[in-house]
Amino acid sequence: MTLFLTNTHKNIQKAALILKNGGLIAFGTETVYGLGADATNSNSVQKIYAVKGRPNFNPLIIHFAHLDHVFQYVKKNDLAYKLGKKFWPGPLTLILNQQENSIISSIATAHLSTIAVRIPQNVTAQQLINYSQKPIAAPSANISGRISPVTAHHVYQELNDKIDGILDCGSCEVGVESTILDISQDQPKILRPGGISLEDLTPICGSLNFEESIENKIIAPGQLSSHYAPSLSVRLNCNYLEPDEALLAFGKTSLQAPLTINLSKTANLNEAAHNLFAYLRLLDTEGKKLGLKKIAVMPIPNYGIGHAICDRLQRAAAPRSSSKQ
Repeated sequence: MTLFLTNTHKNIQKAALILKNGGLIAFGTETVYGLGADATNSNSVQKIYAVKGRPNFNPLIIHFAHLDHVFQYVKKNDLAYKLGKKFWPGPLTLILNQQENSIISSIATAHLSTIAVRIPQNVTAQQLINYSQKPIAAPSANISGRISPVTAHHVYQELNDKIDGILDCGSCEVGVESTILDISQDQPKILRPGGISLEDLTPICGSLNFEESIENKIIAPGQLSSHYAPSLSVRLNCNYLEPDEALLAFGKTSLQAPLTINLSKTANLNEAAHNLFAYLRLLDTEGKKLGLKKIAVMPIPNYGIGHAICDRLQRAAAPRSSSKQ
């Protein structure tokens, strides 16, 4: 039976003890809920892959308590320090080269020489890491390929009885996963847009581009083409509706569907990002009850955090395959 824990200090300490003893704890961050395990314990990390049905070539993000904690495990460079001082704690993941003889499980890094690291902003998540006294490996707390969870209830719907505990940290503030920036080589590259925008990063990094995903060269989470997918198929950039479609709207619209939810009636991209996964889940659940077959999505501006929203929607709409995230 999965423990459902409110975020009291006693329960955070209980969750940390479960992690130290090799268990799995789902917990909220500012981005989405993560499925956490002691990143130095290969048996615990392997449980994450088994519960999620995640392929072992897809590495995990490792969460740390503070900047000095990160640099115990990675090779420090000036850019990493500048970015860490500016954006941590927060929704930025950096790809860096590991220290020699790192004790991070090679299963968590998919046997790569690089490692994905970040410091979450959520206070409960920070306390959990501090109490556990370990770096925590934590992909999104859902079955691989499905919509990421942004509430404890979402996690419970998918993973109840499959993990040791769920630490309720409230609704995730940002609502989409962290930006992943590869700075392991000379030229920084954005591997996944997220809670920190391209425009936020360029003053420190200079000119940046989004690296196209290559399915046979996965070095970070979120790079597979099909991901974040509801069971209903998704159709993007819609200016008309078909009879069997629910509508994920954005801003003002005259479109009418049997089921409509608006990401942001005022066309606010931050509000849209916060609502994205929760609203996709709701349209999927209620749309199936109404016998609908698809989710039509209105156009979303592709700038700022809109890059991340568009990325998630494109992957949600991608052709489904047997490969999982």
